[in-house]
Amino acid sequence: MKNLDDISGDVIDLALRLHRELGPGLLESVYEIVLASKLASLGHHVARQHPVDIEFDGMRFENSFRVDLLIDRRLIVEIKSVERLNPVHGKQLLTYLRLMKQPVGLLINFGGETLKEGLRRVVNDYTPSASPRLRVNQPSGRS
Repeated sequence: MKNLDDISGDVIDLALRLHRELGPGLLESVYEIVLASKLASLGHHVARQHPVDIEFDGMRFENSFRVDLLIDRRLIVEIKSVERLNPVHGKQLLTYLRLMKQPVGLLINFGGETLKEGLRRVVNDYTPSASPRLRVNQPSGRS
């Protein structure tokens, strides 16, 4: 099994080539399908529009959202084709990483003039900062 850095490297190399050859501004779905196909041809397991369930307060909500690409069941890739990335795009990917309990994701914007300005590596390093007794909205076990 390849490590995350190797998988990320393959994704970034192909994304750079894709942006260079196809150019900016196509629909996200075009970049997604071509990137997924090229990664699969390199031997990666690629899931497009991978459905993700959410569990909250003892309830399960199936297919609550979909990640653009899930590579080798370990790396989430979120694809955009916008003029400029906004902070909300990074927050979206970070939320996906947390909900799926994955450590790393790539946010790739194919809409800019160069891909370098639209490439972000997002790391899920979330750890609760307080003991369960001190967290807001957590039952304390006391009446």
